[in-house]
Amino acid sequence: MAALPHRWLERLVAVRPGEISALLWSFAYFFCLLAGYYILRPLRDEMGIAGGVRNLQWLFTATFIVMLGAVPLFGAVVALLPRRRFIPLVYHFFVANIVLFWLLLTFDVGKLAVARVFFVWISVFSLFTVSVFWSFMADLFGSEQGKRLFGFIAAGGSAGALLGPALTVGLAAPLGPVNLLIVAALFLELAVLCARQLEIAATQLDVAALPASPLEPEGLGGRWLDGILLLLRSPYLGGIALWVALLSLAGTFLYFQQASIVAAASDDPAVRVRIFAMIDLSIGILTIAVQCLATGRLLTRFGVGAAAAFLPCVFGLGFLALVVSPTLIVVIVFQAIQRTANFAISNPAREVLFTVVERAEKYKAKNVIDIVVFRGADAFNGWLFAALRATGLELGAISLVTLPLALAWAVLAIALGRAHERRARQQNFLGHRDFPQ
Repeated sequence: MAALPHRWLERLVAVRPGEISALLWSFAYFFCLLAGYYILRPLRDEMGIAGGVRNLQWLFTATFIVMLGAVPLFGAVVALLPRRRFIPLVYHFFVANIVLFWLLLTFDVGKLAVARVFFVWISVFSLFTVSVFWSFMADLFGSEQGKRLFGFIAAGGSAGALLGPALTVGLAAPLGPVNLLIVAALFLELAVLCARQLEIAATQLDVAALPASPLEPEGLGGRWLDGILLLLRSPYLGGIALWVALLSLAGTFLYFQQASIVAAASDDPAVRVRIFAMIDLSIGILTIAVQCLATGRLLTRFGVGAAAAFLPCVFGLGFLALVVSPTLIVVIVFQAIQRTANFAISNPAREVLFTVVERAEKYKAKNVIDIVVFRGADAFNGWLFAALRATGLELGAISLVTLPLALAWAVLAIALGRAHERRARQQNFLGHRDFPQ
């Protein structure tokens, strides 16, 4: 009987027999992780508005400051503990945070302050947990495997991103928004269970499928600032960091425009939460279809560079649409298309870029890029957006400013794709995955 679902899976994704167990546990892991996050996301967006749309740049700055303290701590944990121990530790820590927020919100302790802290916390939570997940994936799978399998693995997250908003829409009224925090915590604990099962499945992968040992007996060693030093020494990692910074600029400008337009459309918090949840729901439907049916084939056929360049092109066209018509419907459609392009095509491509770097870079430098660079860019871009608004620029004019940046972003993506292919060829020639710069 097991052969039937295996044959069905092999028709859907180019998976080999020795990879099936690890692939399915990776899918389930990401499913649970993003289901929990997307239950929380509409609450975050509503709390951002409750804290004041004009204060969003302060919240982004606070997020960056928290990240600066959190990343060295994470680096110290990674240096000391093996992967099988530090990954569950990270998720258990965030579950404890969720329970604390539930208590504060249930007993109505400092509602406005808690709303602002929650906005900052969930930004930290989302980046840390997803970054750890993809570091794990880049550690388990090689470049060629990533092109074939990362799209399907990402579809697990998209399925979770589909379930999360659906649960929020269906349970917000009977349970109350605050009690959704407990539901999110349960999904996060299920993600820990999947991560542990994936460690077991990784030991059973065929040697031909995975040429490097998936388990390390101890921590990575080194210093807590190694991630920053590794990033500064590598032009390749620097290019990825610049790609992420440009993604932050485009995403931040769009997010601020979304907040302004939604706030103007309704002053009812319940209506706004439903708008955000419906946006997430539509994105989930589009994304999972593309990831299951097309991502692996597109990455294999056109390469990582073209896939990474697709998102900048979408942003360019979307901001051009906002120049013409900065309205709620345009923002909703733009968000749906750009996040589908990101999750289904460009983000799996960006994660494949990390399959050809050393193990320390996968956990330490990648964490700096995903968290410090991304949130630092968020903080800077938040203030930049506020400064542009302060000069009297309308939303359409601000959208116009981003168009040449989108073009430069696409050119960078193509260059990174070529660098990745060179590294992959060198890696295959050397016969192992961890090679010197």
